[in-house]
Amino acid sequence: MSQSSILIPFSRAGDLKIQLTEHNHRYYVLDAPQVPDVEYDRLLRELQALEQQFPELKSSDSPTQRIGAPPLEGFGSVSHEIPMLSLDNAFNSDEMREFDRRVHERLKQSSDIEYACEPKLDGLAVSLLYRDGLLVRGATRGDGQKGENITQNVRTIGSIPLRLSGAGYPSVLEVRGEIYMPKAGFDKLNQNQRDKGEKVFVNPRNAAAGSLRQLDSRITATRPLEMCAYSTGWIEGDNSEQALPDTHTSRLQRLADWGFLINAEMAAVPNIEACLDYFDRLGKKRDALGYDIDGIVFKVNSHALQQQLGFVSRAPRWAIAHKFPAQEEITELLDVEFQVGRTGAVTPVARLQAVFVGGVTVSNATLHNRDEIARLGVKLGDSVIVRRAGDVIPQVVSVVLDKRPADAADIIYPLLCPVCESPVETLAGETVARCTGGLICGAQRKEAIKHFASRKALDVDGLGDKLVEQLVDEKLIAAVADLYSLELNQIVALDRMGIKSAENLLQALNVSKNTSLAKFIYALGIREVGEATARSLAKYFGNLPAITAADQESLKKVDDVGPIVAHFIFDFFQQPHNLEAVAGLQEAGVNWPDIEVAEENLPLEGLSYVVTGTFSQIKRADAKVQLQNLGAKVAGSVSAKTHCVIAGPAAGAKLTKAQELGVDIIDEDALLVLLRSHGVSL
Repeated sequence: MSQSSILIPFSRAGDLKIQLTEHNHRYYVLDAPQVPDVEYDRLLRELQALEQQFPELKSSDSPTQRIGAPPLEGFGSVSHEIPMLSLDNAFNSDEMREFDRRVHERLKQSSDIEYACEPKLDGLAVSLLYRDGLLVRGATRGDGQKGENITQNVRTIGSIPLRLSGAGYPSVLEVRGEIYMPKAGFDKLNQNQRDKGEKVFVNPRNAAAGSLRQLDSRITATRPLEMCAYSTGWIEGDNSEQALPDTHTSRLQRLADWGFLINAEMAAVPNIEACLDYFDRLGKKRDALGYDIDGIVFKVNSHALQQQLGFVSRAPRWAIAHKFPAQEEITELLDVEFQVGRTGAVTPVARLQAVFVGGVTVSNATLHNRDEIARLGVKLGDSVIVRRAGDVIPQVVSVVLDKRPADAADIIYPLLCPVCESPVETLAGETVARCTGGLICGAQRKEAIKHFASRKALDVDGLGDKLVEQLVDEKLIAAVADLYSLELNQIVALDRMGIKSAENLLQALNVSKNTSLAKFIYALGIREVGEATARSLAKYFGNLPAITAADQESLKKVDDVGPIVAHFIFDFFQQPHNLEAVAGLQEAGVNWPDIEVAEENLPLEGLSYVVTGTFSQIKRADAKVQLQNLGAKVAGSVSAKTHCVIAGPAAGAKLTKAQELGVDIIDEDALLVLLRSHGVSL
């Protein structure tokens, strides 16, 4: 071998040691990891392979010879009586079978060996020390020999017993486990962080580590942490021999008897093939679990056999962690494209250098919105960490700033819709940018047509969602007005559409042409304009030209129309393409009578009603319409301002609230009397 070829592995090993030491420092000391676990594992395995091939590379300060990093200076130091070692990893079935072969070989045993199986929780390893049943110390793993004293913090975690339950425990008992943050608690914590305008956590593991190592234990107490016991450590004194049974799974059951949380998925299996079956089974339900796991830990179940097998320098010979495919990976952000959703939301999509993550090859990931891009500080050309968990859409979770290239470019949000070139707007206080194209945007076309034909709009009987999809996909319609140009032979040619059904559809379309101004306004799908607002607009202005010509100040005089809704209505009728769509519908024959705007007040004007329960003589929806036609406001909840609650059978919380507030309550019969007294024919 040439001198230069010998120097190459020495140089690479030196680089790997520097990188791994820095990653250890960021992960264990700074709580700010910059690469996913899979990248760290890859670098560590490369260094292990080099040291195996060239033993002279191995040194006492190599990351392969130790675990973690020194404890933070902010906490007192704790020396572990028995080292808290790490685990070797397996990444496929062959490596698991090789582990089993080594166990059999060292034990000189040919018969099957029973293994304990436990999900590998993604959190922070801790040691809890009990004397005479009382918790006296909590410590992190640290570098395996020394950890940090976090006693005050662990005492705040509800799943950690301050005093052991039952009896028969040793006078000195060390319990080891994983402190983690359940998914639900993590989501709530991050939402609270967003609400306060503070930095969110990347994942539950980082959230748990950061929470547990707060110098102020009052902060830790507010975080939703749990501890799951997975082994014992130092044991001595009374009952030290008889307190714990021989098998690992039985020992954990004993810990449960003494008050510890253990994992409900724990199991004992008869051999290595059963281990592989367990791995597959848990992998399928991984995403449904209430906590993150990154693999399965398999341990020789017999404690006596564990003692025979012993340890290597940094890991026990009797245990191994079978890792799932990585849920996080590092890759390059090549470009960002902007997609328009069915409601007009403009979403940035990251185009990535293809990478294998979460069991599949990923080349696209969501960036959510403009605020998320700003929070991440991501630029084109960056190296990013992408995460995929099960069926969840892959997402960019952080940027590796150390790898940012000199030519990294800012991501520019579009001012015009990439589909229809209508203006894109983001309202104050909102995070989502939206296309204002409405009726003419191709990305929103199907939803616009479905809404237009829905029961509360123009009520086209027989025009369901699937038929709308067919008509658009077959390019028979491109806008709502095209519905009225459909011909019998076009409809009959569609899948599962007979002549009778086609004739009925054409008849329903013809009937729908005769509508009301309120229904037509609602059918246009103007953002935030529901049935009640559409009725108020029709009643206030009386005709469509008056609505289209109204400025925002005039619009705000209408009941239920505030500044935001006024903006949406005004903006809709300022867009030429929307006016063209409205004109197209009128040219197709859609019509309605104008409404005579009454000068005098309506009989129920200024009164607020709530309708609840079930009715037998009139539909609730019809009751609401009739009340609104008489000038009443029909609200969805009861308050002190409610004039009257109309309650049918099965009325629930709204009726109770009305009774508590002393609001007038009438039944369906009284409602009908009220309506008839004001000239409503039923």
